[in-house]
Amino acid sequence: MILSTEKKNNVLKDLAMLIEDHASEIIKANQLDLEKAGDLDPTLVDRLKVDDKKVKGMVGSVAEVLGLEDPEGKILSAYDHPNGMKVENRVVPFGRILIIYESRPDVTIEAAVSAFKSGNKILLKGGKEARNSNLVLVDLWKKALKANEVSEDYVEYLDIDRVATQKMLSENTYQLDLIIPRGGEGLINYIKQTTNVPLMISGRGNNFIYIHKNVDFDMAIDIVLNGKSRLSVCNAIDKVLFDKDLPELGKKIALIAQKATDIGLEVLGDEQVVSSTSIAQKADVDALMPEEFLSEKILFTVTPDQETAVKTINKYSGGHSAVIITNDKEAATQFQYEVDCAAVYHNASSRFTDGGQFGFGAEIAISTQKLHFRGPVGLAQLVSNKWFISGNGQTRG
Repeated sequence: MILSTEKKNNVLKDLAMLIEDHASEIIKANQLDLEKAGDLDPTLVDRLKVDDKKVKGMVGSVAEVLGLEDPEGKILSAYDHPNGMKVENRVVPFGRILIIYESRPDVTIEAAVSAFKSGNKILLKGGKEARNSNLVLVDLWKKALKANEVSEDYVEYLDIDRVATQKMLSENTYQLDLIIPRGGEGLINYIKQTTNVPLMISGRGNNFIYIHKNVDFDMAIDIVLNGKSRLSVCNAIDKVLFDKDLPELGKKIALIAQKATDIGLEVLGDEQVVSSTSIAQKADVDALMPEEFLSEKILFTVTPDQETAVKTINKYSGGHSAVIITNDKEAATQFQYEVDCAAVYHNASSRFTDGGQFGFGAEIAISTQKLHFRGPVGLAQLVSNKWFISGNGQTRG
């Protein structure tokens, strides 16, 4: 039986209250994880840390999903067959979803909230570095489900080792309908090679900005710097392409390089960039183009024109987000159609590629594939469809 929207929302209301009431317990458990982090990469530490702001963010994500329409059971189309049958196409959940993720305890809330309200059961496989935080959060989930007499298997945490994980992937021991891997290319490629279960790929960033020759350069500076306002997120900017016909190109490169350095960025560049400013370090551009930095690094290069910029982005980006900064609306529209990314911006920061910013509330992933869905994935995207046909004995001749 499907859960009613009222029942789902009651679970979520209780979950939000439990998170608020147990904020200190969540942060204390997270402190244990941070103490054990050791030499963990700084960007992963940033994702791992839970403070009052992150706890409030968890509560806020639950509240946002509470206000969203429940997609389960929605009728997409209906057809009265000439023979008297009623043919309906309805929204149904995937079923059992596994999400594999690293470092971010807030995913334990956000991913499960979206999956639960859309009618799915979710299995959470967090990284060992966040184990204490995740166990506390899943315990709050269990309390909210139990209080509303809803089966606790709607949200399960897989506290299993590498061998058991490999067995789960290769033999589908948990009868999964969908796997969402959130992590680096190594993790994603390993899962692709290990399982036959369908995947929804939450891929890498490696996002680009193209600064057109006709541009408000003060705006360009703001958007580039905002794109590096957080280093550990997949919607951060790594590469900036300057049109060679940008007026006072050298002067403007030097200016934005200085601004980038002022906020602690390491500016890398090609020969033309390095010749424009001593701040930039000469880089092996070909080697760095495919790399997602997740660090203070930012690469500046000069490109001959918009066509070349588009080709460069389509060749090297992770298919996540790309930006054009220009006063030329026609050029912007062409860029947005031709660049093969999930989100393509004109005169706005890539940092907005986020389920909450797009009105979804919590997100479970940002899909960089074209099927089943592309871009931020919330409860409205964690569903499939199914045909419901009702008759009174019709047969086909």
